[in-house]
Parts: sequence; C-alpha cells; structure tokens
Amino acid sequence: MKIRKYMVSPSVPDELSPLLDITRNFWWCWNQKAIDLLRRIESSQWDNRDHNPIKVLGETSESNFDRIINDDAMMMQLREVHEDFRLYMSQESWYNMLDDDSKAANCKIAYFSFEYGLHESLPNYSGGLGILSGDHLKSASDLGLPLVAVGLLYRKGYFRQYLNVDGWQQEYDIENDFYNLALEPVLNETGDPVKINVDMPGRKVHAQIWKANVGRVMIYYLDANIEENSPEDRNITAQLYGGDIINRIEQEILLGIGGIRALHLLGIRPTVHHMNEGHSAFLSLERLRMLMEAYDLDRDSAMQIIYASNVFTTHTPVPAGNDVFSAELIDKYFKDYVKSIHMSMDEFLKLGRINEDDKTENFCMTVLALKCSARSNGVSELHGHVSRAMWKNIWKDIPENELPIGHITNGIHIMSWISFEMQQLFDRYLGPRWKTKPLDSSIWERVERIPDAELWRTHERRKERLIGFARQRLSSQLQSRGYPKTEVEYADQILDPDALTIGFARRFATYKRGTLVFKDIERLKKILNNKERPVQIIFAGKSHPQDNGGKDIIREIIELSRIPEFRDKIVFLEDYDINVARYLVQGVDVWLNNPRRPLEASGTSGMKVPPNGGLNFSILDGWWDEAYDGQNGFTIGKREEYTDTVYQDEVESKALYNTLEQEIVPLYYNRGRDGIPRGWISAMKWAMQTLCPEYSTNRMVADYLNKYYTPATEAYENLVDKGFEKAKKLKDWKHRITKDWSHVHIETIISDMKEDKLLIGTDIDIKCIIHLGGIDFESVKVEIYYGKLDMSENLIEPETIEMRHSRDLGEGKHSFVGALKCTDSGQNGFVVRVYPYHEDLSYKFEMKLICWS
Repeated sequence: MKIRKYMVSPSVPDELSPLLDITRNFWWCWNQKAIDLLRRIESSQWDNRDHNPIKVLGETSESNFDRIINDDAMMMQLREVHEDFRLYMSQESWYNMLDDDSKAANCKIAYFSFEYGLHESLPNYSGGLGILSGDHLKSASDLGLPLVAVGLLYRKGYFRQYLNVDGWQQEYDIENDFYNLALEPVLNETGDPVKINVDMPGRKVHAQIWKANVGRVMIYYLDANIEENSPEDRNITAQLYGGDIINRIEQEILLGIGGIRALHLLGIRPTVHHMNEGHSAFLSLERLRMLMEAYDLDRDSAMQIIYASNVFTTHTPVPAGNDVFSAELIDKYFKDYVKSIHMSMDEFLKLGRINEDDKTENFCMTVLALKCSARSNGVSELHGHVSRAMWKNIWKDIPENELPIGHITNGIHIMSWISFEMQQLFDRYLGPRWKTKPLDSSIWERVERIPDAELWRTHERRKERLIGFARQRLSSQLQSRGYPKTEVEYADQILDPDALTIGFARRFATYKRGTLVFKDIERLKKILNNKERPVQIIFAGKSHPQDNGGKDIIREIIELSRIPEFRDKIVFLEDYDINVARYLVQGVDVWLNNPRRPLEASGTSGMKVPPNGGLNFSILDGWWDEAYDGQNGFTIGKREEYTDTVYQDEVESKALYNTLEQEIVPLYYNRGRDGIPRGWISAMKWAMQTLCPEYSTNRMVADYLNKYYTPATEAYENLVDKGFEKAKKLKDWKHRITKDWSHVHIETIISDMKEDKLLIGTDIDIKCIIHLGGIDFESVKVEIYYGKLDMSENLIEPETIEMRHSRDLGEGKHSFVGALKCTDSGQNGFVVRVYPYHEDLSYKFEMKLICWS
C-alpha cells in the first residue's frame, strides 16, 4: 500500500501572521512576554500540549482567532512581542562589537552534540548534557557568535517515566510529530528535502536534514526515519540512548560523518569544530577525507589542520562512562572507510587507544577526540584536574599540569530558568542592562538595592506556585496508578508553603546518592517534623532504563515517602523534564546535591537556583567546589575523598544533618517582627551577586570564544593559507624531527652551585650540553623545570625558565645557558628538558616527544 502524503499547516489569519514568525523560532521560550502571549492563545490547552505553540496554533479554531483579533490588548501585546523579536534578530551583537584583535575575522563555529535541551516541547534531550547544549546555543545567539549546531533528530526522544505501585520506574515512549514542532525540513531549489548518506556495512544509510531556529543560531538535525532506508536503518534515530552497541556506533557515525557531510552540502564551511562529548568524534575522519579529496592533500598535512581546529569538551569523570567499541566492531564499520583516508586499520585503531600497542584495548571515542583536538577541556576546574589524571597516559612523560586539557566551567542560560517575577524585580532594581549587557558582572552588585521584604515576597510567591504544581502533579500520579479517591484528594494537602523546602532533582545514578539524606531515618524524622521549624523535600529524576541501581534508589525514596512521618513532607515528582525543573529551581529554598567527590564533572542544576533566590547545599564537587565562598550557600564536608564508600556515606550523612540542624534551619527560621529572615535574605543576595554573573552560559560561551574558538580559527587560517603551504611544511618538519629524535639526549648539566645550601635571592647559573644530532637548535626548546620538593622529592607546582642557545659545539652538540633565582626557602630542585618547537604547533607537546635530564 502506497500512502500519498500531504502537509497541513495552521491556518492563521493575516492579522496574526506575526505569530508564525515568533513560534518558528525558539527565541520565544526565553522571552517571558512571548510566553505570556502564546499561553493566551488557548490557555486551556497550553499545559496539555507541552507548551508547544505550533501544536496550539494548529488546533485553534477560527472563532478563537477572531476573538484574538478583536482583543485590542492582546493585539498590542502581539505587536510588542513581534517588534522585540525583530529587534533581537537585527540589533548589533556583543560579538560584532568586539574589536578586530579580540576575534578572528572569518570565524565560523560548528557545534556537535548528541542531544539538545531547548524546551520541553522538543523532547530531544535526556538530561544535563542536553540542557547544557541548549543553553550554549541560546547564549551563542544572545552574544551573536557565528555558530551553527548539528545533532540527531530522535523520533521517540528520550523515554517518559512513570512509577508503578511498588515505586519501580517504568518507561514508555511518545513519538515526536516533527511537523507539529518548531522544526522545518531543509529543502533544495526544487522544493525537495535535502538528504545526505553515510556508509554502513554493505549498504548506505540516508538521512533527511531538518532545522530549528534558536534565536540567531541554527541547529541542523539528521533524521534517518525516511523511505530510502530499511525498517532497521530507520530506527537508527528512533531514540536517544535507547539502543544496543550497534545502534550506538551507527548513531555516532551518522552524527560525526553525516553531520560534516550535511554542513558541506549546505555550503557551510566552519573554521572550528566543537565536539560536545565524544559521540561526534568520527567527524575528524570525515574532515580528513574531505580535505584530502578536495585539495589533493596528503593525510599528514590534512591532519595538521584538523588537529589545530578541533575543540573537544569531555563531561565524563569516570572511564566507564566513555563510549568504547571493540576492534572487531570498528573493523566491520570502517574497513572500507580507512582506505579513503590512506590509513591501515591498525593505524586507525591506534587513534582510539591510550596504549597504542595494546591490541586488547577497546577503541574509545574520548581518546579519538583528544588525539584529534589541540584544545580540550573539562567542565569545571576540579573536572579539569580529574580529566588530566584520567587521560595522562596518552601523553607519556609530559607533566600532568601541562597536558592539553584545560577547563571551562559550565553555566546556565539565566533567561531560560529565571522566574518572570524575579525578572521583573531585577528590571526594577538592576535596570535593563542585566539583560542587555550579559557579561557586565558589576551590574549584579545592585542586587543589594532590592528591599528585603520585596525579594522575600517574590520568592514566597514562587514557592507557593511550586507547591501547587507539586500537589497537582502528585494527584495525577496517584490517579494514574489507580489509587482510591481519598488518596488522590489527600495530595491537595501535602507540603507546606511556609516550610523550608529542599529540592533534589537529577539523573538517578548511584554515585549521586539520592538516599543519603535517609541514612539516619530517626534523625531525619525529627528534622522534618519539628513543629516550630518544619522541613520538606521534593525529589524528581529519572534513572537510565538499564540502571537497576538507580531505579532501586527511586523505589527506596517512594517507600520511605509512605512512612506516616514523611507522608506530608516528602514528594517524588514523576517524569522529570525541563518544565518540572523550572518549577523546582524557581521555588525551592535549598538545592541539595551530594555526589561522591570527584565524580560530578560540573552539574548545572544548582546554578539555576541562585537567580531565583535559592541557596545551594552541596558536596564540594563539580562547579560548587570553585563557587562556594563560605557565605553564598552551604557545604557538606570539606574536600575529603574516600576509598571506603560505606564510611564515606556515614561521615557525610552526619555532616549533612549537622549543617541542616545547626546552620540552615536556624538561619531560615530566624525572623524579625515582620516575619522576614534577614540573615537568610542576605545569603540569597550574596549568592545572586557572586554566582549569577559567573555561572552563566554567557560567561561560558565568551570563554570558549576567547580561549578556544578564536585561537583555533587563527590556527586554521594560518595552515590553509597559500594553498596549505604551512600545513605541508609543518608535516615535513614533524617527519624530520620524528626520524632524528632518538638521537637527542642531554649529555651534561653544569651549575655554579658550590654547595647544596643557598640563600634566598641567590642566582644559579646553569649550562647544559645537548646532543641534537641532525636537528637544528632552533627546532627545540630547552627549559629549566624547577620548584619546591615535597617529602617524596616530587616537584610541587613547578615552573619553567627557557634556556638560550649559546654555542654550536659541532658533531650535533649544542650548549644552552640559563639562570634561576632562589625565591622559596626549603628544599628545591630542578631538571632540564628539551622538546621539539615550531611556531605553527597548536600545542607545545603536540608531538609527544620530550627528553629529560
């Protein structure tokens, strides 16, 4: 049976045509005036349609459109919102106003991610990674960066969650209707959908390109659910994180290789490719193939360009969380592909192995991304340290602190998460520049101007709204599980708008310890049921369908919430999504986070609380490790790390209770005659001032631009200039260095130290004789590597001093001289090192060659 397809679009009167402009761009989802307007179109259906204005417009009757046209106030609101949108899209951006020295002239960034969390109406995300990607794009739009994004379009998105009577997580899927979302197919000149294809074993898989507008930024999605593919291949993009290892490698081939082909087909030529996590790492291969084919470049010359212009962000602080594939699977999918890049399978497999000679080691996507990127980063300062320690064996003999893995701490897109009431408060007391000058942190000092009473009333209104939402949500949950009417009605009595309210919502992985707060049940009962100072907790979150440990944590919380003493005090909200998260972060007093340090790479949920007046209560892990200053929130413990997890849970649960009892509860309930907690409000204001400007994606995206995107673009343009002249020369230079490096050794070190005991201020003159063989002395750097020594005689926070060439001694030997000053008392030490140097290297240890004295 052949179905003839046709497209039906919302029939919107001409007078309301601006609605189509607004709803086809996700800009509306972080503009409260636009949200209010769209809600008024059909307020009774807004919540039932996942706040999807395209769906609402499609179901709106002609009589309702007439009502809107005849409503002067609503038509005025429509004109204002449309004008705001047009102004946003056309006004000069922060990026465009940068001087020429602060940006690369031809910069074009391609951002690749497995998931994007833009809004609940487009459920193409699972959790933190997707939310971060969505917020990255929104800030890129706000700042005006020349960025395009690439992803996969999942027919079923991520699973939906409900809990059975026993509290065990159940999963179900809802198919996305792409034609009733803020998406549109990319069409060619003849009006046909634009498609790409990628090679899979014995066949080609085709994908249609869709696009979504995110302010001034565009996302291009690949969709394999089209007629050209077999039923099995149509399922490649069926679901996010839903398939087996075969589905995963095919999704990653489609994203990485197919994504590059899509950009090329659309005429988009990025100077920088940013891989957000390792899922898209295969893009380096397709970039390599295209450069070789289009410009007749040899493989090694092309690889210089790719390495210099790739950026990679890792989010996973444990090795098990990184995608790996067996050698057999890689061989199956790439045995023909590697021929197109003039590479043997053995050479290719080495790109994905830490120990290149270990043929038993699996192929790791993170290793591939790291080896193909001159600029890589963790997502918090602590995660940068963790990542360097995890992957240090890729660069043997290179000091850990000098590895090419830095850090850019995550942030949030404040306008997407702040409540409208708090926005209005900031508008009144901070002025409009808190929105229009997103990188001016000094504006946040004006938070002190907000009257305590007004700030507190605003926060209380949002908490009341959260409580109302939680009651309604729980009532629906109980009704769907078949509970009796009395139980369903009882849901309207849970939680107290006046009680200290704690939120705990995230992916339920075991390391996040969702039940740590229940470690001492009797003590928790006393805390929650104190009549004078009551406390309550709202939980939400999903566990991965295959993670029974995470599911068991949810089940345990549900069981405990049924204890009579907890029944009114503990609530679990099902089917955690952006909408639920928004209510929680806008309404809670305290955001609880207690992972096992250092397993939280960053975490962004807690960042969403300060703009709304909430305070963080967390282990010093991820972003909170660098954000906490002693006054802008609360901690659980210090910076301890444990090997005995049972003991750790015991110690940290006690620390949690102690802080709750001795600091948080007293501060919250210490009220003046007017009933306002002045000390608590002081902490709220300080949290806003110290955290809002720093932990935003505006700051984060600006950091990416300054630290990575601009240098990568400059490196790219340098290497491709004049017919790839410098790329070819760099390749030839590397070959010569590699061939001759085995002859390099440090023969002699001479210093003028007469004795081992020296006074502060003394200069030590150092001379060394280095055998360079056939390598020119200008092709190396020689450095004194020095610092204080610990009791194990390891250098602590070492520094370097470059030595200068003093003499050619003949027969490949050279003399270098330098001096260091004794500035620190105690035991100190130094060594000398030599490594290859070329001005066009993107990373000084790019060749992984170094010789130590």
